[in-house]
Amino acid sequence: MPNGLIAEDSLRIHPEGFAISLTIPWYRSLWLSSVTTIRLSIDGEDVPEDDLTFELAGTRYALSELPGQSEVLWYLQEHPLLIVRREAPLSLGEQHDITIHGELRLPYMQIAPGENGGPGIYVPNIVHQQLTLTATDHDAPAPALVSDVTPPPPASEDDPFRLGLTLYSASAEFRAGWFDFDGLLDRVAELGIGPGIEIVASQVLPTYPHVSDDFVRTWRAAFDRHGFNESSFGANLDMGRRRDRDMTPDEEFEFSKLMFEGAKKLGFPLVRIQSAKPDLLRRLLPVAEDLDLKLAYEIHAPMGPNAPEILRVRETYADLDSPLLGFVTDFSATMHAMSPTMLRALQRAGLDDEALGTLQRIWATDATMRDRQEEFIGYLRGRGFEPGRLGSFAHLAFNMHGHVDPHEWADIMPQILHVHAKFYDIDENGQEPAIDYPELVRVFVDGGYRGYWSSEWEGHAFAELGEVDPLLLVRKQHDLIRSAMRSVGQPA
Repeated sequence: MPNGLIAEDSLRIHPEGFAISLTIPWYRSLWLSSVTTIRLSIDGEDVPEDDLTFELAGTRYALSELPGQSEVLWYLQEHPLLIVRREAPLSLGEQHDITIHGELRLPYMQIAPGENGGPGIYVPNIVHQQLTLTATDHDAPAPALVSDVTPPPPASEDDPFRLGLTLYSASAEFRAGWFDFDGLLDRVAELGIGPGIEIVASQVLPTYPHVSDDFVRTWRAAFDRHGFNESSFGANLDMGRRRDRDMTPDEEFEFSKLMFEGAKKLGFPLVRIQSAKPDLLRRLLPVAEDLDLKLAYEIHAPMGPNAPEILRVRETYADLDSPLLGFVTDFSATMHAMSPTMLRALQRAGLDDEALGTLQRIWATDATMRDRQEEFIGYLRGRGFEPGRLGSFAHLAFNMHGHVDPHEWADIMPQILHVHAKFYDIDENGQEPAIDYPELVRVFVDGGYRGYWSSEWEGHAFAELGEVDPLLLVRKQHDLIRSAMRSVGQPA
């Protein structure tokens, strides 16, 4: 999923000059207030900001107005136009060199909270693209997909885990419009994946954070058609939705409550929560009790079950003493190597062998995530390499990959309510090259876990659109998990 604002079909004819069809450079929908900067040049000539207009769903904004649009959602599947005023409009078939530079901040990925009522610091995403494009008036067609796939073996009552996936696994294809929501669920069913379906609300809800009645009807019809089960509703908390300040505690509560109600409308038994602030949880627990929802805080790389931050959550849980509180395990926390898929992407972005080796050496240390990020960014700058060339991944390489011992999950096994079976690739031997799935299966079987393992392919963060079919990879991962869990306890 390229970190890009433009694609091969982005240059569009327009009566006012020309337009650029934009793609959101992230895996989920964002508020327009997330957009900090957009700059454009054509054939080496910078376009003045006054000649640029951003048009979303028929409404136009000056670029200077975007940071103030905290109530306007740029939905993942929407492709707004960057309209360029020009004396002579472009014609169909013209070729031009287009350079676009964009800067965003991710409103739910807070690095540090604001002070004295001001805004916090958030993970940035920097996009810089240079493409030679041909002016067109339509979207590029979606490619044909492989459909001749052997059905999976049937589930067995002896299987310790139920399998499913998070639709996040097909983020790039969904973003590109290769599927609408209904078509995506049809494709999942066609490949024999399921029965558990997990969503990231900020990705699939066109009316995020609201769940509309129209969406509920589409959801129910697909589930009735395919026999799916709801597994986990992923709820982010967009603390930095406004640019002038972070959310207040009351706003955090109301935002979370709204998504809990949406999860209930869709029939989910569990909400993956992003915040475990004690005061917020105390206020949300009665809501969860009324809605009969379990709340599970995600333990994601680089943290493990015994990280200081997670120990504080465990202390909060002990204090609140509610059976509704637990954890989502994300296997990004327990990797034995950095993903080859990510390393190849960083190499394409300009890192040489020395830089890749340094990245992996720093990653393997026990320093804090922030210290490792700063050490690597300092190393890049010391070599004259601008970290912004890597987009957000100079930071996220350390957020996304942890190296905690897989056996630590046993320390909280009774509180694990859901599993993100994170993976990046399946090699020629049917294994995940950076995550030891057979060992993880053994740890969870021995620990008595009997819930969903929800496949979460995150290779879309690094792979080019169309490079692989992620849902076929999910099928391969399901084969790996089935094989591992059915061999546990069998004689060697």
